[in-house]
Amino acid sequence: MSKNTNNIFYIYITLHLIFWTIVPSLTNQNLPLDTIEALAWGSNLDWGFNKHPPMSAFFPEVFFQIFGSQDWAYYLLSQIFVITSFYYVFKFSKEFFNNDLLGLISVLTIEAIYFYNFTTPEFNVNVCQLPFWSLTVYFSWKIYSSKEIKFSDCFLVGLFAAFGFLSKYLFVYLLVSIDLLFIYLIFMKRERKFYFKYLITVEIFLIILVPHLIWLNNNDFITITYGLARTGLEQSSLIDHIKFPLIFLIKQIGLLIPFLILIWLLVKKIKFKFNLKDKKLLFLLAINILPILFMFVTSVVTGSKIRTMWMTPFYLFFGTLFIYLLKSEINIKKLKKFTFAFLFLFLLSPSLYAYISLSADNKRTDYFGKDIADLIDRRWAKNFSNEIMYVVGDEWHAGNLSYHLRDRPKWFLSIDGKVDRLDPSGGLIYVGNPEVLKNLCPGEFGKIDKQGICMIGLRR
Repeated sequence: MSKNTNNIFYIYITLHLIFWTIVPSLTNQNLPLDTIEALAWGSNLDWGFNKHPPMSAFFPEVFFQIFGSQDWAYYLLSQIFVITSFYYVFKFSKEFFNNDLLGLISVLTIEAIYFYNFTTPEFNVNVCQLPFWSLTVYFSWKIYSSKEIKFSDCFLVGLFAAFGFLSKYLFVYLLVSIDLLFIYLIFMKRERKFYFKYLITVEIFLIILVPHLIWLNNNDFITITYGLARTGLEQSSLIDHIKFPLIFLIKQIGLLIPFLILIWLLVKKIKFKFNLKDKKLLFLLAINILPILFMFVTSVVTGSKIRTMWMTPFYLFFGTLFIYLLKSEINIKKLKKFTFAFLFLFLLSPSLYAYISLSADNKRTDYFGKDIADLIDRRWAKNFSNEIMYVVGDEWHAGNLSYHLRDRPKWFLSIDGKVDRLDPSGGLIYVGNPEVLKNLCPGEFGKIDKQGICMIGLRR
């Protein structure tokens, strides 16, 4: 049984990876916005960027160094992150239940959640968190459930927690939830001993964060400012403290409907068993419910708008939670219906993605990024003798050039205050408002795709 279950799991994640790599590769003309943005940042790696910390730029840049501007590679990268998170959800659930079948069902059910299928082709900060979220939970569980606290487990929790935080700051909601669980059991209930090895997690976490914290201080905490601006906090009114939390709850329930249908098909009846003295249940509530509750409270207290995609990693272990609460009601005879429903949803998502991608022609993924870059490459080769080393402009238009141009120039949002750091022999391309560039550009000027293109290089 164990061997068969493992085989089914590996077949499942292999098919997931293949489908969600091939379908967008064949149906999209251009990479999605967030992936182009990450590649733009990666062309000029730093310890942070104007919107996010550095981790989501690092991995695409590694892939670029290996595969270059091959779009399929970045869809593959995204799916590697997704199935890695699935693997640790499966591994955690098997150990949690001591039952391979329940472990498999726990991970199959989350395939029905929108975040783990339809949105996965776009590698971004949300997808980047996924493996680190599942790894942090898995090794926290090992510490939580073991009588002997191992240095290696504490080290790995600190390591993956730092990587997750460096992917997106919202990772802190998971970390606070896990910390509160340990604080509650150690200092309030006094059911666990405090071990100094716990501090290893904090030490490793802070050591890895030091370069980013220095960067933050040197750049006026720009990523935090950006994040706060995205919530609409400054414009919030009294009604927003009610409206936005309600919208948040409705959206969360809505996106869980396919998942809940799969769960319903498995059980004889919906009958939850809560025992707050159950240490396993406490852990599941801490990693699943507390982060969402804190997000909801954040919206209530601040009146901020919580964007749906921010919740991407929050539901990774929802399958495990629901199977644990309903395990006495699971009807093995209903596995056939569950399997058919799962396969239907599993095939429906990539089919819908392909249909939308092919039928709509006004999406970011329909942008002629490669064609525009080829035109600029030809124009540059005709007029200038040096290499294009820099491209300046917004992440989308300039980022596409950085990705597609033959010379792979470094991307900058702006070069104000950076001119002294640029190689004077390098060619430079500005992308921006045509009217503004006419007054700034001493080189050849053209208009491509309604964007101003200014080229500055050494004349032939």
